[in-house]
Amino acid sequence: MYSQIEVRTPSHACLVDVTEQVERLVTQSGVQEGVCCIFAPHTTAGVTINENADPTVRSDILKALGKIVPWNDDYDHSEGNSAAHIKASMMGASQCIFVS
Repeated sequence: MYSQIEVRTPSHACLVDVTEQVERLVTQSGVQEGVCCIFAPHTTAGVTINENADPTVRSDILKALGKIVPWNDDYDHSEGNSAAHIKASMMGASQCIFVS
């Protein structure tokens, strides 16, 4: 089964929680045992898994990524979004989650 979730981001650096959408799709699929693979096909988007109990975790992740890869630096890439490409590469484009 293949499904798609459209995600709009409000800024060039943000974390968007897609847990509810993924849970809904897995439930609708009827799959009882298997693997759910989440893939972000865009070169400036990544996928990560982390707890969502404390919202400061998300802000800390963004803060740390901003320190490691500042938005404005001496990048050669002409589109002005080199930091997004680098951060996406660091985070990875996919995650696989076991369904049970």
